[in-house]
Amino acid sequence: MPTEPRWDDTPPSEESYERAFSFPGELRNVTGARLAAEEFLGALARDSPPGQPEYWDDILLVVTELAANAVQYAPGPFGLQMRRTFDGVHVTMHDTSTARPEPRPFHPSTGGGGIGWHLVHTLCDQVSVVVEDHGKDIHVFLPW
Repeated sequence: MPTEPRWDDTPPSEESYERAFSFPGELRNVTGARLAAEEFLGALARDSPPGQPEYWDDILLVVTELAANAVQYAPGPFGLQMRRTFDGVHVTMHDTSTARPEPRPFHPSTGGGGIGWHLVHTLCDQVSVVVEDHGKDIHVFLPW
């Protein structure tokens, strides 16, 4: 039986790989966000493996940093949305704070801290912050 040609033989669509997660904003939710991101990447990698092995780790690190900042600086719940783009992964972290993230100086002698926002900017192809009345969305794009 002949088969008709398929006109939709394209890479996985953005809609096929999109997940949203909500968290109450407790410290343990940082781990929950990382595990949710790992679940998303596992599903994505089955059909579309990362171009470089470190892309997986970079995405997990960025999600962990964004979730930790949401818990530390924004009271209340936060949301994580991840979706496949043409050449990477788009991560959106929503929190309840209307304050824009600002880089802080790194002081290792006082226990560290201050490198997360720098790290996000270093690992991501693009970073943007959208502030609204009820909080903000941080959008980051990473290679896959």
